[in-house]
Amino acid sequence: MQTQRSIFWLMAGAAGVVVANNYYNQPLLADFALAFHSSDRQAGLVSVAAQTGYALGLLLFVPLGDKLERRAMLRTLLCIASVALAAIAISPTLYWLVAASFLTGLASVAPQLLTPFAAQLAGAQQRGEAVGIVMFGLLCGILVSRSVSGSIAQHVGWRAVYWIAAAAMLVTAVVLSYALPRALPTYKGTYRHLMASLWTLLTEEPLIRQTSAVASLQFAAFSAFWATLAFHLRAMDPHYGSEVAGLFGLVGVVGAIASTWAGKLIDSRNPRVVVIVSGAIFVLAFVILATTGHTVAGLAAGVIVLDLGLQSGHVANMARNMSIKSDAMSRINTLYMTIRFAGGALGSSLGIWAWSVWQWPGVCAVGLSLGCLSLAIQARPEPAGEAQRQ
Repeated sequence: MQTQRSIFWLMAGAAGVVVANNYYNQPLLADFALAFHSSDRQAGLVSVAAQTGYALGLLLFVPLGDKLERRAMLRTLLCIASVALAAIAISPTLYWLVAASFLTGLASVAPQLLTPFAAQLAGAQQRGEAVGIVMFGLLCGILVSRSVSGSIAQHVGWRAVYWIAAAAMLVTAVVLSYALPRALPTYKGTYRHLMASLWTLLTEEPLIRQTSAVASLQFAAFSAFWATLAFHLRAMDPHYGSEVAGLFGLVGVVGAIASTWAGKLIDSRNPRVVVIVSGAIFVLAFVILATTGHTVAGLAAGVIVLDLGLQSGHVANMARNMSIKSDAMSRINTLYMTIRFAGGALGSSLGIWAWSVWQWPGVCAVGLSLGCLSLAIQARPEPAGEAQRQ
């Protein structure tokens, strides 16, 4: 297990580096608006495009993890992502930036190939721990990316962020090509039949429907917060630039640490209990943001609790999903993550709209409503068959 654990941590690092591509933009939205002389709502399209592209990439590419050799797939996707990131760096217009962000999201789905890969290597007894390790890296990548992009942009401009990211994709492609074991495909049918099987899984497995609905609603609320944080900080104090917005990502790492704790707890406890408790914590976060979010300290507290609730529940739901069918892990992950990121894209749009109409109270109202709805779904009876799989 020690050798496997080192591979899991390597996967975690790679997942964090790649998933960051979709989140560099969030602290930079105000910078984009200034650079291209656009409104806050127009600049917000960059975040929406990245998440929409990611959701589509999940749907089109991740199922192939059951059909193709994963290591070769990872190498190809990372090279495409590098080109797309370079296209962002040279963006002459806002709409070019939006289109390149969409392509970047489309190609940056490698972390969702790594998660079922880790679960497959770990086996049933350590599945929760393996998923937790990879997810910790992924979640840290999401959070730290905001700090990194904000700091770099503050000192040398936002374009430098994307040149560095493009180079990082090439380095990651080389490292994974040499370090990961070969993963033989588990599906022998055609791509058309592979895609058709997604619908079969979704209709036949109630657990996938429940975990996906919960994840979609929570990630929508999470994205509404992050898509508007830079605008909220600028409204609080014009001196709060992209660097300050990005620093809140580092604060959220405290909550992300819960992913490794949740992974180990899931191996010895009912993961559904972890999901319900994390949902309540998630709702509490938006209460904190609504009541104290007009101060930096209040925002920091809210971010910690928000990430604690979101990430622990996310790891628990992924571990639940990986217990359904060992020969369809990539497809199950496709359904779950596609629905989740579709919710994220919708949440970004809702958050930006709420900000343009009601400012911060509107954003918090959106987050609180979505969080409560996700908690209500979690409180429903356990899907048939889940208890026997635990």
